[in-house]
Amino acid sequence: MENQKINQESSSLKRQPLVLYLLTSFTFLLILIRLIFLQLINNETYKNMSDENRIRLIASQPIRGLITDKNGFILADNKIKYSLIIKPQYVNEIDWQNYKSKLSILLDIRSDFLQKRYIDGLRHNDLSITLLDDLTVDQIIKFKENEKLLNGIEISNKVIRNYPYKTLASHVIGYTQPITDSEFRILSKKGYKLNDLIGRTGIEFVYEDFLRGEWGGEMIEVNAAGTFQKSLGIKPSKEGKDIQLTIDLNLQLVAEKVLKDKQGGAIIVMDPRDGAIRAMASKPTFDLNFFSKEFKPQKEYDALFNSPKKPLFNRALNAYDPGSVWKIVTALAGLENGRFPPKTILETKPCIRYGGQCFREHNDLGFGYIGYEDALRVSSNTFFYQIGHAVGVDQIYDIAKKLGFAALSGIEIYEQENVGLVASSKWANEGRGWGEPGKTPWLPEDIASMSIGQFVVQVTPMQIARAYSAIANGGYLVTPHLSKLNKKFILNEKPRKIDIDPKNIQLIKNGLRKVVESGTGVSINYGVSNLPPVSGKTGTAEDGEGGLDHAWFVCFTPSDKSELLIVAFAQNTPGGGSVHALPMAREILKVWNENN
Repeated sequence: MENQKINQESSSLKRQPLVLYLLTSFTFLLILIRLIFLQLINNETYKNMSDENRIRLIASQPIRGLITDKNGFILADNKIKYSLIIKPQYVNEIDWQNYKSKLSILLDIRSDFLQKRYIDGLRHNDLSITLLDDLTVDQIIKFKENEKLLNGIEISNKVIRNYPYKTLASHVIGYTQPITDSEFRILSKKGYKLNDLIGRTGIEFVYEDFLRGEWGGEMIEVNAAGTFQKSLGIKPSKEGKDIQLTIDLNLQLVAEKVLKDKQGGAIIVMDPRDGAIRAMASKPTFDLNFFSKEFKPQKEYDALFNSPKKPLFNRALNAYDPGSVWKIVTALAGLENGRFPPKTILETKPCIRYGGQCFREHNDLGFGYIGYEDALRVSSNTFFYQIGHAVGVDQIYDIAKKLGFAALSGIEIYEQENVGLVASSKWANEGRGWGEPGKTPWLPEDIASMSIGQFVVQVTPMQIARAYSAIANGGYLVTPHLSKLNKKFILNEKPRKIDIDPKNIQLIKNGLRKVVESGTGVSINYGVSNLPPVSGKTGTAEDGEGGLDHAWFVCFTPSDKSELLIVAFAQNTPGGGSVHALPMAREILKVWNENN
């Protein structure tokens, strides 16, 4: 028994070196695999992590490109903003109370304002709290003189977007805002930094890649303690490129001015030869510099984002009932259909009944027997009721499509644009956008309304500008554009010939000339000397949403070989296009004529 025990112990001792060997070998194998993983497989990843531990980047912000008008006047640039900040981790509560009193006296700022900023920053756990934005030169000097007494408080500076004319062409130019956390996860791959600015609307949005530039900075090496060792090189930031718009500042200024006394509306000034936008204004407007503020007062925020007036809404690209400015579409439908050739004469009446409803003439008398040109001159309703009823909805729809209605115009700032509505029998049969298919048939009343641009027609001022440009230039549909810089957005399109008989277009053009010579638009000539011949059309439209009437006026000049086209729209401004919209266009014509 004793011998058996001794043999077992001896055998166990003999196995111990083998176990130790196997354990050592296994451990070495694990270490070898790990080294292979670190050195060969994941070498690049861990090298980058190592570099991040010893290399720091001091980033330098790129300067965003300028936005100018066609003559080089600056519409958007950059400026350095100086702010007063506090780093709360270096300031205790007793010091803060002392600093607050000193700053209040020194910089002439209410202490309760400073306190609110400070508390708001603490609530959000900010490591840098902005106490005061946009320091004046005097405030900067006074602070610098006392800086040593205010430990943990300093002046920071950053480049911000600046709009010298504030509200001018705000819907066209657009604004920038810091990117969000969710955007950063995607945009970081394109070189964006956290809280970097990005174009949100307008030109700032469309040409973001062109305007933004590239970040630069200095690479420095630090030791394990984070102490600077040496500079590894500097890569200068790359400025963004400048963009020159087709906008003419002089015309833009007067377009904004004539809208000031209107509740809402829009102005478009365009070259009918190629679609270059010379001015685009929308009322209400807003101050673009609001978005460059670090701190945005709630009252200002609500006035912009929660106002029932919707100042961010671009009326120039939104759809409304066009009223009588639509009559050129119905006229062309009658001419192109062949049932109402150029020499057609129709009897106009006090009213015509459709579906049991009386559709009246706007003077409640009628104008006797008249043809196309005089029907446009006096803006007869009953003349166009008869044309529309006879040719039908789909003929009017087809002409409207050829003139660019019920489609995007092609302008760069497409994110603000509405395609509008031009009714058709197909649209009615499919439920009119709200009902069940087959249960909302086309009605006799619809064609009467459509013939004069009411209720089943909704178009934008920009679409009206394109259609009338086709009349002004002899039958070519242009693509409106704000810059010739990037062909991607204007599709490099030349004006496109439309499939409408040029003789019929000329007939409409003759009628529009008569409107201004002796018709509803004759007052365009009042108070303007040496003005080239003007052609145009007035319009008064009931608001399909139940509001007050809209006022329209469209004109182009010279009547032959036109160089300028104006669409003036006054939203919910009853009284007629000749009373409210025409005078706006006249002021723009004055400025254009003086400059030429």
